[in-house]
Amino acid sequence: MPVPMRPVTMRDVAREAGVSINSVLRVIHEQGNVDEATKARILAVIEELGYQPKIVTNGVVAPRTNTVGIIIADITNPYFSAVVRGAQDMARYHDSHIVLCNTNESQEEELYHLLSLAEQRVDGIIIFPGYYTSKNLSIIAERYRPIVVINHRFVHPNVSLVLTKNYEGARLAVNHLVAQGHSAIGMLAGRELSPKRGQRVRGFRDGLTAHGLSVIEEHIVPGAPTQESGYDNALELLTRFPEITALFAYNDLMALGALKACRELGRRVPEECAIVGFDDTLFASLTMPALTTIRLNKYATGREAMSRL
Repeated sequence: MPVPMRPVTMRDVAREAGVSINSVLRVIHEQGNVDEATKARILAVIEELGYQPKIVTNGVVAPRTNTVGIIIADITNPYFSAVVRGAQDMARYHDSHIVLCNTNESQEEELYHLLSLAEQRVDGIIIFPGYYTSKNLSIIAERYRPIVVINHRFVHPNVSLVLTKNYEGARLAVNHLVAQGHSAIGMLAGRELSPKRGQRVRGFRDGLTAHGLSVIEEHIVPGAPTQESGYDNALELLTRFPEITALFAYNDLMALGALKACRELGRRVPEECAIVGFDDTLFASLTMPALTTIRLNKYATGREAMSRL
């Protein structure tokens, strides 16, 4: 017996047409912003491959599958694993199970997983947006399933929000460092397109200003929210600006990288360079010295997100 071919996906259409998944999505849902030649090519590929979008029309209630999709940015980051554990426990309580998708910090993968989960007819989607993807979220929420967005302010009737105190946490970090006597403070600021990055940078800036300290743009360095990026950026920042005596990191992974950079530069932590992370992950308690970090109730965040669906 021949093996049945798998269904054609939006990614197949994008690959064959030589365009992004985002372009295919906009053509299917008539969102504009795609030139006529590209639109014609995409439509031709859709017809050639026989692709059939599984759209849930407004007003039509599709059967429940007892499945919820969760999209995270980095499966190696213990912050996400703690949130997912909370969501999974709540899902189990309601006799549902989860489908976990990892984007590897890729905007294209984030959109792909959004579409893939929608076409699998999951009952809802929980997403930690790594990018400002408001238009795409609107399309998915309008045509497919309800969405819960974590750490991104987004207004749509089919979207629920679970927000953590990113701004307040950054202010708290600055207050702590200033109380320790630091006035030259740098920030490892995370990816520029990340929604929660903007909140944390704003809190950092306002915290400095509240204490009468100057905001020096060169002391705020963007980068991927990884240990490797934290190391590279801290090494460069502390080498270029040796007057900096404290660092606030976008997350604990970047803070761990900064700790390594300080050791290589011969700067003792916290005596010669204080470091504050964000998220209070398991890694924070395993370093020597233990990492000072902003605590978030990650497990409760996951439970709250699942309860919104």
